[in-house]
Amino acid sequence: MKDLFSVDGKVTLITGGSSGIGEMMATGYVMNGAKTYIASRKLAECERVAEELSPHGTCIPLQADLSNIEGIVSLAGEITTREGKLDVLINNSGANWAAPFEEYPETGWDKVFSVNVKAPFFLTQKLTPALRAASRDEDPARVISTSSINGLTVPDLETYAYSASKAGLIHMTRVLARKLAPEINVNTIAPGPFQSRMMKETLERKGDAYVQSLPAKRIGTTEDAAGTALFLGSRASAFITGACLELDGGMSTTA
Repeated sequence: MKDLFSVDGKVTLITGGSSGIGEMMATGYVMNGAKTYIASRKLAECERVAEELSPHGTCIPLQADLSNIEGIVSLAGEITTREGKLDVLINNSGANWAAPFEEYPETGWDKVFSVNVKAPFFLTQKLTPALRAASRDEDPARVISTSSINGLTVPDLETYAYSASKAGLIHMTRVLARKLAPEINVNTIAPGPFQSRMMKETLERKGDAYVQSLPAKRIGTTEDAAGTALFLGSRASAFITGACLELDGGMSTTA
């Protein structure tokens, strides 16, 4: 029982792992003994995070553009060539687009859905053999996707494609959970307010009154994001699949 929450020795890939919640998750996995690959479009940012985390464990930066199938296939191929098996895939890369309803463009809709829904599906598809190779009866391989409370509740911002894509990701998680069981568990996390580029404008605009309106009276921390991701990647959550965990300090459940 003492290793129930351990990810020591596991191989993990975190997309969007060079900033925000992805970097927080990467910090948790590296510091808890997982061999962690982080990927994003900007290699320099990945290399910066990997350099910062490498004194604490193994963190390997990879460049990947997940907005197109070529980038998805390339990243999957890189992982399978280097490792052959993958214990935990965290689909964390995300895109957003805000515009008034009357002016919302097709380009924004397509960009958001390509990164937020299509990329997690096809990256999971391409890495399924590697995930199955890592699976054990008592500890399945894991797919963890980052959704948002905007996929559960109606936001104030005019981010129509973002909200729809995150709701779609939650339901796709349930569909894949049934399809990939029992070798692979598939779950999603729906974060609320964390210090990230996507939340920066909201936190600056609404200020302390916004934070005080939350039941937890604070925004999420690195420990909150890392702890939830570590739980879903460890033996402790082996009997959980198809679930969505609201990581929002009670924001969505008490609205």
